[in-house]
Amino acid sequence: MKPETRLATGGKTTLRKTGRQRVNKIALAGSLVAMAALAAGCTGSSSTAAGSSGTGNRGSASGKTVHFIGYGNTNQWAAYYNSVFEKRLKAADVKLKDLTTMDAGTAVQNFNQAIADKPDLIVTALLDTKSMAVPIAKAKQAGVPVLVFDGRPDPKVDGDVLQVLSDNVALGKAAAENIIEGLKAQGRKSGNVVVVTGTASSLVTQDRMKGFNAEMATAPGYKVIETQDGNWDPTLSGQIATQLLAKHSCDGIQAAYGMADYMALPIIASAKQAGCEVGGKKGLVVTSSNCFKAGIEAIKQGTLYGTATEDPGTIANQTADYVLKYLSGKNPPRKQTVKEERITAANVDKYAAQCSHA
Repeated sequence: MKPETRLATGGKTTLRKTGRQRVNKIALAGSLVAMAALAAGCTGSSSTAAGSSGTGNRGSASGKTVHFIGYGNTNQWAAYYNSVFEKRLKAADVKLKDLTTMDAGTAVQNFNQAIADKPDLIVTALLDTKSMAVPIAKAKQAGVPVLVFDGRPDPKVDGDVLQVLSDNVALGKAAAENIIEGLKAQGRKSGNVVVVTGTASSLVTQDRMKGFNAEMATAPGYKVIETQDGNWDPTLSGQIATQLLAKHSCDGIQAAYGMADYMALPIIASAKQAGCEVGGKKGLVVTSSNCFKAGIEAIKQGTLYGTATEDPGTIANQTADYVLKYLSGKNPPRKQTVKEERITAANVDKYAAQCSHA
């Protein structure tokens, strides 16, 4: 009403100028408010998506903290995995605390310490699946995100963690396929099989045995007569093999499964030491289910019938990719599974490079 009155009294020029000034001031104030809201919204979105304590650069993994409770470097698979994983994270300026171990009790203690430190992310393997369920639940209560790699967590806390998993059921199935194929190639309609596993309390081992046993059931002529816990230890694997061969003799065992190449090769060495024939048309059929350079060479030599991928470098890189995306606020899927492949003499050249880094 006021501008119309001024226009009627001859204030036309003054009115138009004043009106424009007011409109411009209002528009400018609105723009500043919108920009401030946008900035606040972007900052809040990045922090929430990363699930972090807010350290580091917005939209970047740089400066974020990760506590790493992986397998210890005394394990051959772990040593290479750790080197690849740590190199990737440090190159991205992620602050990594090494809490790796091959002792299940120490892993639980390290996990509890990590919770108290409140890093941006805990990355862990599960040597003993059940014992790690309690600290995982504590981490959730404390608001500390957890990424499990290699083997899946206890079902009670499955929804509480992020996961990058080996396809352990597929790995066990591949090992059984190798044994069945190898024994059939020798013309055997029956045979006794022994298994030296990784750590029995881990779902990595249990899932492999699930796949292995299901596939072996399709060939009932071949019987699993012994299953022993080798704890991912090559020395122990060789000792167990020596004991089993002494108990059953060379003629009493036709095939053997060691869960990693570095466990299968000591079985081969023990068999040879006991005077047993290995490979060929009537010798012991030995398989594995994670590949290494020495295993690839043994396949080419004919002493190891087969293995499977699950090489440490591939899953280490996939885990590192996941961690960097997560810490950057990119929200990758909560669970990823690494694709695995069966390996025998028929396709060993295809996977030789992938499997020969460790």
